Amino acid sequence: MGRGPRAWVLERLDRWLTPEQRRLPPEELWRYRALLGATGLLMLLNGLYLLTIPLHPPAQRLAQGLVAGLAMGVYVLVLVLARRLPSPTVPSYLLCSALSAGFILGTLPWDTQGTVSHAVGMLLPALAVYLLGPRRGFFFTTLLIVYVGLGHQLYHSGFGQVRPLFQNPAVWMGNIITSLSLLMGWALSWLYNAVREESHGVLERALKTLHENESKLLSVLESTEDVVLALDTEGRVITANQKARLLFQRFQGRSLEAGASFLEMSSPALQAQFRQALEGSRVRAEEHTVLGGRSLTVDIILNPVWEGGRVVGATLFSRDISERKEAEARLAELHRNLVEVSRHAGMAEIATGVLHNVGNTLNSVNVSANLVVERLRGSRVTGLERAVELLRENASRLGTFLEEDARGRQFPAYLAALSGQLTQERESVLEELRRLVESVDHIKSVVSMQQQHARFAGVVERVEVPGLLDDAMRLHAVSYERLGIQLRREYSAPVSAVMVDRHKLLQILVNLLSNARHALVDSGRADKQLTLRVAQAGERLSIAVADNGVGIAPENLARLFTQGFTTKKDGHGFGLHFSALSAEEMGGTLRCESEGPGQGATFTLELPLQGEGVRPTL
Repeated sequence: MGRGPRAWVLERLDRWLTPEQRRLPPEELWRYRALLGATGLLMLLNGLYLLTIPLHPPAQRLAQGLVAGLAMGVYVLVLVLARRLPSPTVPSYLLCSALSAGFILGTLPWDTQGTVSHAVGMLLPALAVYLLGPRRGFFFTTLLIVYVGLGHQLYHSGFGQVRPLFQNPAVWMGNIITSLSLLMGWALSWLYNAVREESHGVLERALKTLHENESKLLSVLESTEDVVLALDTEGRVITANQKARLLFQRFQGRSLEAGASFLEMSSPALQAQFRQALEGSRVRAEEHTVLGGRSLTVDIILNPVWEGGRVVGATLFSRDISERKEAEARLAELHRNLVEVSRHAGMAEIATGVLHNVGNTLNSVNVSANLVVERLRGSRVTGLERAVELLRENASRLGTFLEEDARGRQFPAYLAALSGQLTQERESVLEELRRLVESVDHIKSVVSMQQQHARFAGVVERVEVPGLLDDAMRLHAVSYERLGIQLRREYSAPVSAVMVDRHKLLQILVNLLSNARHALVDSGRADKQLTLRVAQAGERLSIAVADNGVGIAPENLARLFTQGFTTKKDGHGFGLHFSALSAEEMGGTLRCESEGPGQGATFTLELPLQGEGVRPTL
């Protein structure tokens, strides 16, 4: 497509300027262009005027020729100065002065009506205001107004000596109107110049603000570690930040130029996401790629660029998140390991409770067995054996022995006494055996309960919380009785069953009961009291374990469920942390309240009745 006339004219004008002048600010550059254009047009008019000189009266040809020639020389001088001087002010003064002098000298010889109303005179106010400003332009305009309104007619009337000054009122009136027209021309030029300068000032300020904001934005984009690209609707690169250019140079071995096709370097998935962005949607995705032999995961955001209600392109922001993904994977693995360790710690807590209660019961079994052995060793059964032996020895004379022998006469009383003693021994041994059987049954109950709950690890089922809480209590029942801990149960009725992992819930309850036992023992109180509460509120069930033990300091409450934190000398810091994680996995929460040291503590576990994200196991 060919260039328009405006571009053609500006190119010709700029050829006359030096490279330094062509780099001037727009306002100064346009003054140079106006100066050159006006000078060229005046030279053209002056040339045409030279062609009309032969038509003038012979007496005036020489003078008119000299004036036209002098004007042409001045115009040439203006062009030379415009190219050589760093400012167009001096050439503009010279041009306006030459134009004024040429107009005056060209019209002064003529004494006809309308001579000074020539259209050439109207060029001076507009040109002077544009090139020199309103004040300097007003000087030349005033000079021309004085000449047109007074000077021309005063000269031809000889200041009233050749003819009366106002002999021809029509000429005077025409000249005055021309003067007013020149003044109006200056005023309109000044008004246009003022509006243009104001608009130019607003535009300059807007451009300055725009450039500053653009500079700040570019600074931000260049300083970021993210890849930033601007793409057109065809997927071609419009602009790219330094990070994008460096990566492209590093992995592609060539520069990322504007106009390069980004889609040719993209995967089919990214191309589809780019098309979604062109439809007006903001797209965010993760892209897995291999660059330089290294596997990378990048986060990509595509935003549509709107203009006039339509999408004209898209911006792409990309960041390498490989390290973050690796860190997340390591954190997930660490979390799994921590949960497993915490779970094992919880299982060890239950095992410790089982062994503790079994050990206490075994003490009773040992005592009962020793008593049975001692009583059997001291039994009067040996006396019965001697009595039987005595009867055998006197079997042939049994009647005589019982009636005449002193030992025989005592034999019935001896048997009666021996029978009573053996009966007492039997009752005593039976009582100890009964206690022994009860202890063994308790051991079997504890072991059986632990095995029963262990079979359900990881399985979600409907659990009756009061019954499970009683099972957890049985693990500590012997130690509670031995330590003098008073137990209170406050179960509200009715309480719905909950859908939970029975094993996880049991571990939490055992851990809370174990902590309460330690807190009560360490407190040294005589009135040790443990309270269990179960209540239902809507679709959530709360289980509270409250004690009046040592309590918890306020500064420790915030860290209580942190992994590794413990206030016990032999604690490992896993129990409460695991309990909190397990409660969260079951969709519940675990919290603690304490008024301070010596004021006891209350641990409250809240669970949803139906669980979260789980289905019941039938």
